[in-house]
Amino acid sequence: MSPIANKESKEQKNRAGQKIVSPDYLLFEAPREKHFMTGSEAVKEAVKRATVDASVSYPITPQSEAAHLIGELWAEGYVGVYFRGENEFGVMSEVAGCSIAGARTITTTSGPGTLRAMENFPMWSGTRAAMQLVLMARGINAPLTIQPDNLEVSFLLDTGCMIWYAENVQELFDMILAGFVVAEQPDVHVPVITAVDGFFVSHTREAIYLPPDDIALPPYDPYKAPMPAIDAEVPPGRFLRDPFVMKSNYISYATHASWQFEVRAAIERSRPYAKHYLKGLTEEFGDKDAEIVFVACGTAASQAKEAVRVLEAEEGIKAKVVKLKTIRPFPYEELLEATKNAKYIFVPEFNVVGWLEREVRRALYKKSDAEIIGTPRVAGGMTMPKEAIVKEVLEIIPARR
Repeated sequence: MSPIANKESKEQKNRAGQKIVSPDYLLFEAPREKHFMTGSEAVKEAVKRATVDASVSYPITPQSEAAHLIGELWAEGYVGVYFRGENEFGVMSEVAGCSIAGARTITTTSGPGTLRAMENFPMWSGTRAAMQLVLMARGINAPLTIQPDNLEVSFLLDTGCMIWYAENVQELFDMILAGFVVAEQPDVHVPVITAVDGFFVSHTREAIYLPPDDIALPPYDPYKAPMPAIDAEVPPGRFLRDPFVMKSNYISYATHASWQFEVRAAIERSRPYAKHYLKGLTEEFGDKDAEIVFVACGTAASQAKEAVRVLEAEEGIKAKVVKLKTIRPFPYEELLEATKNAKYIFVPEFNVVGWLEREVRRALYKKSDAEIIGTPRVAGGMTMPKEAIVKEVLEIIPARR
């Protein structure tokens, strides 16, 4: 299924006739032109340049358009195999089959689709399937909502998948390409979930800079993977041959436990690659020595940046934002360094449970004297205007002094 190089030319080309270039050239060196598009369209443009072998889709708002556009790429010859699954659980099972058979694979989902497919995600990581899921987060609670809310991310944190979080359309494009490169490293080789806030990014048009569409990533080489690809020589029975549960409980316990630790160690091994291709696991905005710090990801980081501008311009209060690009691996060292002068750490989030606040508290436990404040927090599709963030700061800080 992997694209075959054109041997009649000095230049290696993929199935679609695109010139194969290095990841560094595609992400950092190739000339870029300015465009204006939505996050869903950015997914299409990234997949177009990613030499993707397979994709399976199922419609659910707000990722339906992205899935549809990947289907257009299949019709145009940029994607090798594409079909619609019967439901989200089926889709996540089918893409797993594609991936462990040696295909570079991508799919998309949102909200209830994530929960319906949940059993598959630990299976992805357990089989070391280096596929990619683009998650356009939306609400999952009753009463029914299709509005932006990233509560579903909290369910994914411990599945053994890498989790990256894009703030905007540009980051989404770049992260999809970088995600394949990092996930497919032989010493990593676990799935990557590239998340964005649904509607806020998926349906919003923004300026984006794209490299030419006649260049693409090198094809995936499944024979560099730590697990053998299923092919004519290695049947699917590799996962069932000599099953550990048939030996003894002790062997089964030890094997399963050690493998879970290995999967998580693989995520840790992704750090240097992610740092390189994402240009750091975090990004800072504002006064570097500020005592008021916002720690956020995705759209919450964008709104916090606007709040920083207002606080300084209208209140004379210096603040800064520490944006987390990756949640798994979690940027412990970067966060500790970025908050070393902080007295107050606010964690704005688009969910009711505060999963990022929990991550921040764990990362800084007994390592920081700053007060961690899990607000503002909105859910169910509520927006987070910069004025609301500023109001939280102005109400809380005087009471603490």
